[in-house]
Amino acid sequence: MLRLAKPRNFLPVSPTRPQLASQAAPEYLALLLEPESRLYTDPVVVLDFQSLYPSIIIAYNYCYSTCLGRIQNMADSDSYIFGCTQLETSSARLTALRDHITISPGGIAFVKPSIRKGVLPHMLEDILNTRIMVKQSMKKHKDPDLQKILHSRQLGLKLIANVTYGYTSANFSGRMPCIEVGDSVVAKGREALELAIKTIEERKDWGGRVVYGDTDSVFVVLKGKTKDEAFDIGEEMARVITQQNPKPMKLKFEKVYLPCILQTKKRYVGYMYESKSQLKPVFDAKGIETVRRDGIPATAKLLEKAIRIIFETNDVSQVKSYVQSQFKKIISGDLSLQDLTFAKEFRGFNGYRPTACVPALELTKLAMRRDRRLVPRTGERVPYVVVYGEPGLPLIQLVREPMELLNNSNLRPNSHYYITKATGTLNSPE
Repeated sequence: MLRLAKPRNFLPVSPTRPQLASQAAPEYLALLLEPESRLYTDPVVVLDFQSLYPSIIIAYNYCYSTCLGRIQNMADSDSYIFGCTQLETSSARLTALRDHITISPGGIAFVKPSIRKGVLPHMLEDILNTRIMVKQSMKKHKDPDLQKILHSRQLGLKLIANVTYGYTSANFSGRMPCIEVGDSVVAKGREALELAIKTIEERKDWGGRVVYGDTDSVFVVLKGKTKDEAFDIGEEMARVITQQNPKPMKLKFEKVYLPCILQTKKRYVGYMYESKSQLKPVFDAKGIETVRRDGIPATAKLLEKAIRIIFETNDVSQVKSYVQSQFKKIISGDLSLQDLTFAKEFRGFNGYRPTACVPALELTKLAMRRDRRLVPRTGERVPYVVVYGEPGLPLIQLVREPMELLNNSNLRPNSHYYITKATGTLNSPE
């Protein structure tokens, strides 16, 4: 950004801590709808805005160098608050620019590219165009090592583009926050998603109903439609809504779930189809225990199998029978110890409160009594299992290392704890 700014004779603002603290707070949040939680046996189309925030910055020319500030502030005086500093703009200049500005949903004015092309839009165009070139190179060169390097480069470019919005609105730890720019990007993203939802639900020929929305994506259930019809309608939705927005804003048809379960915000699972010709679906889960690392492998396996049964048979009694058979294995000790092993991150001795009673910390202290070198690195996962003990003992005293359980025949996994606590999440998909 600074390399692009310097030839244009722009200097970056260097705000002090008091200036950062005194600037206005953000007024807008991204749109995050509460999902209609249930099992959907009809197709659910997932539509996603491609690089939403970078494309908004490019499309509407949002930048430090193009922002004129809040309209309500302009009316008060020629010098008004702008980010964490002041902006001086004469009323004569504002009058001359009145036909060459765009106003964000938050009431903040920006000049159009015909007057001044912003530094941030220019930078993001360069980044995204470079990413396209790198991805084209990936198609031409099939060498695995080169593919790995090119993939890392295109991912790095994608992440840099996506965090540009965060740079403009990082008002605590940021280098150069400008809440007017950050708020405008969020507000415009929210407006674009709301317009997409309104368009989808007003088109009766599509027959779609939005059941979930999150920042830049929408989930649309198409009641009574087949998988092929869902693909046709989804592609038409993406095309129509893309035409409503200025370039390079683009709504992309991503996938079809058939069937799927929406649980809560950012937690859903479904059989995913990415093309009409795809015959076998892919099990796709986000945020639920099958893809989380804070539980035990048995929970992930049990939950995934239970969900697959309900998707393929729509019969809860079969799920019940399967879960009961797995619980019997836990009680009888037939389940692998590896499937019952937790692995929690060790945060370092300074990462816990003095009174903290955490398995990873307690096991590290015990290991150090045997050998002071047995200290895991910060961030390393410490494995442990829960065993039976005397009634009334706190849980922390029932935690053991897996090797201790293997070497001591008097210790047994606490099947009651594993069934009632560790795998208790299995009730949710039923």
